[in-house]
Amino acid sequence: MYTSFQKHLSGIIDEIREAGLYKNERVIVSPQGAEITLSTGQKVLNFCANNYLGLSADKSLVEAATKALNDHGYGMSSVRFICGTSDLHKELEKKIAGFFGTEDTILYAACFDANGGVFEPLLGEEDAIISDALNHASIIDGVRLCKAQRFRYANADMEDLEAQLKSAMNCRFRLIVSDGVFSMDGNVAPLDRIVALAEKYDALVMVDESHSAGVVGNTGRGVTELYNLKGRVEIITGTLGKAFGGAIGGFTTGRKEIIEMLRQRSRPYLFSNSIPPLVAAAGIRMIEMMTETNTLQDKLHRNSEYFIEGMKKLGFDIKPTRSAICAVMLYDAKLSQEFAARLLGEGIYVIGFYFPVVPKGEARIRVQLSAAHETEHLDRAIAAFEKTGRELGVLKN
Repeated sequence: MYTSFQKHLSGIIDEIREAGLYKNERVIVSPQGAEITLSTGQKVLNFCANNYLGLSADKSLVEAATKALNDHGYGMSSVRFICGTSDLHKELEKKIAGFFGTEDTILYAACFDANGGVFEPLLGEEDAIISDALNHASIIDGVRLCKAQRFRYANADMEDLEAQLKSAMNCRFRLIVSDGVFSMDGNVAPLDRIVALAEKYDALVMVDESHSAGVVGNTGRGVTELYNLKGRVEIITGTLGKAFGGAIGGFTTGRKEIIEMLRQRSRPYLFSNSIPPLVAAAGIRMIEMMTETNTLQDKLHRNSEYFIEGMKKLGFDIKPTRSAICAVMLYDAKLSQEFAARLLGEGIYVIGFYFPVVPKGEARIRVQLSAAHETEHLDRAIAAFEKTGRELGVLKN
């Protein structure tokens, strides 16, 4: 039976390769950081990690994880409501709620699970979900699992959002869903205007802070801090796998009744082990560090402004951004791969993004800045982009 299916899959894979859309994975043999070592032995500057605060190999997080490994063991071996909750899970949930100014938190194995498990327990076919067109795939998949009516508005377009809210007025409950920072473009959702429309049309608001927590806002508390909306958004989802240490784990934080319902009905929570205690312990320490000082957030903001300004001066087409994501637009998929390959030869590790990750004709290189980068790293990257841009005809002047 598999022979014909194998031929079918091989044909599709060949088509992906011929179209220049095949994704290769490079192997890293060092800890994550500003500079990493590949399996080839090459040392490169890493500008494609979500390691926004440079905490992925932070000594204090490693020490917290090591202590928990010795004190609490390796894993929980069960889902939480049976025998899988530790004191570290509970403490981390309280820390996250305190960080965002919410009432309660529930942990998941990943934010993909948090987004996949949030809609179905809360909303039914008489309700409406109104989702930004550029929301993350995990939100899209989560919405698909729910029977609520679906409405979509153009990215950050408040006129379209208002039109969709009007269309959903006959529904029992309305939930507006948006990324805080849109991961492929780097733009920040206009949450102040979203909340204003939600109040006008009696809707709830959910925001995914995965790429904004630790990054956006003076103290890294995300878009709710940026727009002075702390405690006013009903649902926030996020991850421990980006700015918050770069390991694994997700969460939903918000109104206590919502979190209580998720504990009772959210399928990814009820049917999956929670994060290991060592990850929870490192998460606790991470929240403590971010509460003690803004040093890392301040450095990240300086690095982002410095790099983006330098790239704009050279004439690169940069998407508007208020985050640590800099989308260098190249538009052609093969060009984005060739550009990234040449940059790797210059010791700069970035990835070209193209369909289906971004729309056709919107290929780009996404540069992600980190507090781990020093000014010399940024200068080397800018110089490599300039050299490659001129060689490939992207820069004309």
